[in-house]
Amino acid sequence: MATSKGANTYNRQNWEDAEFPILCQTCLGDNPYIRMMKEKYGKECKICARPFTVFKWCPGARMRFKKTEVCQTCSKIKNVCQTCLLDLEYGLPVQVRDAALKLQDNMPKSDVNKEYYTQNMEREIANSDGTSPVGALAGKAQTPSDMLLKLARTTPYYKRNRPHICSFWVKGECRRGQECPYRHEKPTDPDDPLADQNIKDRFYGMNDPVADKLLNRYSAMPKLEPPEDLNVTTLYVGNLGDKVGEKELRDYFYQYGEIRSVNLTKQQCAFVQFTTRVAAEAAAEKAFNKLILCGRRLNVKWGKSQGQMAVTSSKKEDGSHIQPPMEPVPGLPMALPLPPEELTNNFFNLGPSGPPPPQPFNMPFRGPPGGPGPRGFHPMMRGGPPPPHMMYGPGMPRGPPPQGNRMPPPPPGVVPMRPPPGGPPSQRSVHYPSQDPTRMGAIKNLASHSSSTLSLSHSQGGPGS
Repeated sequence: MATSKGANTYNRQNWEDAEFPILCQTCLGDNPYIRMMKEKYGKECKICARPFTVFKWCPGARMRFKKTEVCQTCSKIKNVCQTCLLDLEYGLPVQVRDAALKLQDNMPKSDVNKEYYTQNMEREIANSDGTSPVGALAGKAQTPSDMLLKLARTTPYYKRNRPHICSFWVKGECRRGQECPYRHEKPTDPDDPLADQNIKDRFYGMNDPVADKLLNRYSAMPKLEPPEDLNVTTLYVGNLGDKVGEKELRDYFYQYGEIRSVNLTKQQCAFVQFTTRVAAEAAAEKAFNKLILCGRRLNVKWGKSQGQMAVTSSKKEDGSHIQPPMEPVPGLPMALPLPPEELTNNFFNLGPSGPPPPQPFNMPFRGPPGGPGPRGFHPMMRGGPPPPHMMYGPGMPRGPPPQGNRMPPPPPGVVPMRPPPGGPPSQRSVHYPSQDPTRMGAIKNLASHSSSTLSLSHSQGGPGS
């Protein structure tokens, strides 16, 4: 309840009378046309307990009405929003911001000391331009922090403006249906620490469950650990692009220490080598996951030592790297076995080339026509191999078998021809007419070839003419 102006005259001249509140973008909402209700000395501040001007508004459609909770003096002391009490610059709780900037703000909490401290801060704010922070936050802009850059919220989070959960719907007694201005959702777990939040704990930066959650998230983030080898003073810088060159890298890393060399590669990366290990560690800590040059975010890592590279990477004699064996994916079939050695270079499963092996001649011997003697096999088939003139079929020359697949020598004056692969056409198996090499004239018939050769030799007046 607001303090009456006639009932309490203590420090009445210090009561706040403002024209517009100090709010963050999230609390203002996405609606550019906002109608606010102003109540002069409507309530007392939740921190300093002094009456102040209360503003109330609706941030947007299907959102709850919001109002200011603390006065503008307390808001300027901590640089927080009057409604959500989060930092106006980073959107983080006061406990996270103070831990990142290493601030020690010993603001008094008793009534008399708090009133005296507030009056001194009001005098300091009146003497300043009204835009710069006062008190312990005066030098926070000159001390940037890695934690703030990683945890800061850069865009508004309008989900905080949603209506509260309907308690009648939780009990099953809400009869408004779709017209109910509250949310019909299941409430959170009462044992959840986020369900117990306090305005004073948020303002003073102590025992804040939201701040504890953000600090735990930051501790779980990946960090760049320096290598164990103290001789490593090289940093790997990736994702350079076309704009970032040697000059830009030297201008940035020179602030951390003396640079020995900067080597650029064709893979849009560079290796920056420092003269001391301390300078390399300072550059790696400040540039990891937050280095932006020429509008590009660069990837900074530690270079590998020579001993580690010799152990992890090995090469073959021809210069190719040896890939470590990878584990098979579960659930997939195993690899097929290798083919036998005789089929390694035989992709079409072709048979062996050359003439077929000679078959034994097992036809019955009838003897000379009209001669005596019983019918039967040749007498030489019983004890040893058959005679040479009986090992070939009809149409083949009698006498000793030719050596290999060699044809008889051509007549004088005729160019010798190489025999086709697979033996003579009479010994090659032809399944289809299109497979006959003599059909389209690719290989001439031996009979016609010999007759034409003989006629050519007679016409030229060779031997025998």
